[in-house]
Amino acid sequence: MAPRAPRARSGYWLLAMPTVAPMLTPLYDRADPMVWGIPFFYWYQMACITLAIVIITGVHLANRDPGR
Repeated sequence: MAPRAPRARSGYWLLAMPTVAPMLTPLYDRADPMVWGIPFFYWYQMACITLAIVIITGVHLANRDPGR
């Protein structure tokens, strides 16, 4: 069996976004705008969690081994 050529791993740079976004506290350290009574500080963090799930899942699916 011939060795397979290494696949180009794409999209790993996207993993920086959910890592850096929650660390930018001065950008979201405020209460306004509120969504359904939830201050911006909290719903921004919830949005970061959702974004992280979507990005990590997408990168995983794009780079997984097709034989598995």
